[in-house]
Amino acid sequence: MVGKTERLSTPFSVNQSESSRSALLRRPFLRGAEYLLGLRRCQKLYAKIANCAPEDFADKALQQLGVTCHLDDHGRNRIPTSGSCILIANHPYGGIEGLAMFALLHKVRPDFKIMANFMLERIPQLQPHLISVDPFSSSGRNLVPLRQSLNWLRHGGLLVIFPAGEVSSRQSPGQDVSDPPWDSALPRLVRMSKAPVLPVFFSGENGRVFQWAGQIHQRVRTILLPWMLLNKRGKILSIKVGNLLPRKKMAEFNCDQNLSDYLRLRTYALGLESGRETLLQEARSTQHEQERLIETQDVDLLQAEIDQLPRGQQLLSSGEFDVLVVTASQGPTLLREIGRLRELTFRQAGEGTGRSVDLDQFDNDYSHLLLWNRKKLEVVGSYRIGQIDRLLARRGAAGLYTSTLFDFKPQILEKLQNALELGRSFVRPEYQRSYAPLLLLWKGIGHYLVANPQYRYLIGPVSISSDYSSNSRQLMINTLSRHYLVDELANLVSPRLPVPLKPLKICGFSAQQSDPLLQDMETVSTLIADLESDSKGIPVLLRHYLNLGGKLLAFNLDPAFSNVIDGLLLVDLHQTSRKQLQRYMGREGYQLYMDRQQLSTAQCA
Repeated sequence: MVGKTERLSTPFSVNQSESSRSALLRRPFLRGAEYLLGLRRCQKLYAKIANCAPEDFADKALQQLGVTCHLDDHGRNRIPTSGSCILIANHPYGGIEGLAMFALLHKVRPDFKIMANFMLERIPQLQPHLISVDPFSSSGRNLVPLRQSLNWLRHGGLLVIFPAGEVSSRQSPGQDVSDPPWDSALPRLVRMSKAPVLPVFFSGENGRVFQWAGQIHQRVRTILLPWMLLNKRGKILSIKVGNLLPRKKMAEFNCDQNLSDYLRLRTYALGLESGRETLLQEARSTQHEQERLIETQDVDLLQAEIDQLPRGQQLLSSGEFDVLVVTASQGPTLLREIGRLRELTFRQAGEGTGRSVDLDQFDNDYSHLLLWNRKKLEVVGSYRIGQIDRLLARRGAAGLYTSTLFDFKPQILEKLQNALELGRSFVRPEYQRSYAPLLLLWKGIGHYLVANPQYRYLIGPVSISSDYSSNSRQLMINTLSRHYLVDELANLVSPRLPVPLKPLKICGFSAQQSDPLLQDMETVSTLIADLESDSKGIPVLLRHYLNLGGKLLAFNLDPAFSNVIDGLLLVDLHQTSRKQLQRYMGREGYQLYMDRQQLSTAQCA
């Protein structure tokens, strides 16, 4: 047998050094096998870097192979630099992604181990970071590496796992190339270690020959892996890193299969990231057409209009903030400042009209909820409120802003007589670091309802801006359409410009597998946060309305407002939890409101 030192110096050789007659007879065949399997070329490449240090080996190997890894700084910063962590990744190639992990983690955090095929022990530079497993073993042979992995995590290390154990392949005719079912040990390891999980996705796949070989036998596919390593010359390997999944999230799953499905979904959903460049280019081209904003309005005039408001129009005060209601006739200067700040704020979110001020004919008929900083003497935020019964009486359906986006049938307009239309809300950028301004605006809406307790419903458009990638927008719309639509009312509303809906296919998942995982908007929000470079989830207002029990009626594309997608949301306050309403109305205000609502219901009955 070959000595260990000699074997490790030629890790890709299958030749033998025995001098027996039988060994001599086998040697030409083994040399031929080395050539046919690509092992001889691998050995030549290895010989060029055999003397480099372990921390440099993977980088040098990738250079020799002519492979470039692409991971943006945002993805790199998602990798925790300390503490226990399980990094999971798909396995599309069978070798190059492992080298990429070695190269990346040596730079980010050296305390890592990779669970990998025991054959990699033949390469001495990889040994210090390996926990070896036999992917073809069905016995208890892999219990030892599982114990080693658990011990490593309990001591605060990072563990890399390719849960498939095998290279991605076409699981059945007509299906996408993806990992086979993931190892059932992964959920147990996650639970026992209580470590957070970091999903990583490698784009791409091996070619047709590799997939065809797998139809014969998985071991035939395995012997092609050296060639699959060699044929990546000149390839740019794209790496996507998701957000860290906290242990609290893992604890929500009481079934190993459900947890495994969720982890696989979070990994493969990273492959959806595409089309963002087009959206950003569209946004930039739109910006060139934007008018210059009007000047900031005179502070003395703003304060004078606020001082002249009737006392009853100050809804509440908190610290240096006041929440007031003002009409266009009472505050023309305030309204122009609101319009200026609307446009400024919406532009920064990838929205906006492009005009110098965001005001329209509806502003004259609606009331404006105003958040005012009395210390700095400036408008902080605003909400536009319309009493639908009065607007319909004055101008009919054309008096509703939402009628510019949606067509309403008479039946639903009759139902909405006791509804408030909300819209055009904003908090100016420098105040968005705190949740307090938005909370005060919503408390203002709560106090407005207490003062006008005849209104039961809230309705209005919630924007999904083009600042989101196309796949993020599609994820939101698909989930909202399937699970948050009011079926009995949706056929009474139609969009002016419908949003084309297409099934969003996640590689490796059938609709039957992914749909149960995508029913919850919180899960969808976390997927979107993975796809977005700034890690934002679903829009804050959309989340807020859904927490109030909001449902969707329709979606409309608005070219006049930077191609945002508007979802028409309806909130029935009778279906909103008491705790939520008390938060915004106060306990006494809530009781007054509900007493009036019960009286109205009894009178209608």
